[in-house]
Amino acid sequence: MNVINICDCRDERLSMYTECNETQLFHYYEPHGGVFVAETPMVIRRALDKGYEPISFFVEDKVWEMGEMRELVESCGVPDVPVFVAPWKEMREIIGYNLTRGALAAFKRKIPVPAVELLARVKKVVVLEEVLNPTNVGAIYRSAAALGADAVLITNVSADPLYRRAARVSVGTVFSLPFTYFEKGADYMSLLKSAGFTTVSLALRDDAVPVYDPAIKAHDKLAVIFGNEANGIKPETLAASDYTAIIPMFLGVDSLNVAAASAVTFYELFSK
Repeated sequence: MNVINICDCRDERLSMYTECNETQLFHYYEPHGGVFVAETPMVIRRALDKGYEPISFFVEDKVWEMGEMRELVESCGVPDVPVFVAPWKEMREIIGYNLTRGALAAFKRKIPVPAVELLARVKKVVVLEEVLNPTNVGAIYRSAAALGADAVLITNVSADPLYRRAARVSVGTVFSLPFTYFEKGADYMSLLKSAGFTTVSLALRDDAVPVYDPAIKAHDKLAVIFGNEANGIKPETLAASDYTAIIPMFLGVDSLNVAAASAVTFYELFSK
């Protein structure tokens, strides 16, 4: 086992963890895919279980001594993968370290399949249109995985599901539920319709129907669209949607956070 003791987190071998932002990691090996960093033993385990190839591990010394991370490294299938071990006083300098439970790992990204290929083999899909907050993306993903979605499709402006915070909030479900990206500038509404999907946009409009409307649920292939946290779904997307849906509410409340709204929607349309 290739354990490397670290006494200074400015060590250049740790640059993926300490110097690269999410965009730099995404393009790390361009054009052959990129890198993502997973946090917490649970998320790391789920990435390994789904066949993601580790580049290195970065673990607090006391966490390493506990044994769980040692077990994960031994079973990862990559001989001599570097395991950087450092004391807490060094690792605490990493932004957000207190949320990592003492363990990080860098992985190679898989090359995503084209959207048209993914759509050909699923029936219940989630579309994220410019959802920018990684926490929201992770929470949406967790609900989608729990409540029956088959896949997630993402516009190029949205936060990436493999960003650290998104993967952590999803508790690793981002590795279980297939996802891919629409090409930049793609007419994704036409793509969805040509693949046989009925499109449903969640938006506050006078012509919106309740999300539990039987007419929506009667369709075999559904694509449910969620928009930007501030501006909602684009007007052209709404105009091209087969349905606009709302979640009926009370006491003068007109909307929910996009992550909360997604959970209600998935329960009504995917799991019942």
